[in-house]
Amino acid sequence: MPTPHYGQPRYRTIADELRRRIESGVIPPGALLPAESALTAEFRAARGTVRQAIAALREAELVVTDHGRGTYAVSRRNAPGQDGCSQTEMQQRHIAADAELAAIFAVDVGTALLEQQSLTRTNGAVGTVVRTYRLLYTES
Repeated sequence: MPTPHYGQPRYRTIADELRRRIESGVIPPGALLPAESALTAEFRAARGTVRQAIAALREAELVVTDHGRGTYAVSRRNAPGQDGCSQTEMQQRHIAADAELAAIFAVDVGTALLEQQSLTRTNGAVGTVVRTYRLLYTES
């Protein structure tokens, strides 16, 4: 989706659109942002421009990057230093696939997975829990 420039740098226009998606919940807290290749195609921008946009979001504490795994959204209202009574806790751990997860990933029961959990609390009460799972690729 190309966006108008109107005098501001292209990366800033892309960052503003991604910010809007994160703050509106289109990209929920804990969700993986689209791959750089998908963003370059959507915005018809160079890879470096997309990387600058993501860096701007990281500076604004709207996303966190787990190198080799991707960039994840963090709700601005839950970011450190923001006013309000909400907070987000992010955790990750290695788990063994149970029967349900093994069927989803088409792997054997017991295969190593990475579980990432984003828990949002508002006034101390849990509001949302988002869990994502990824295969751990080990070199043999």
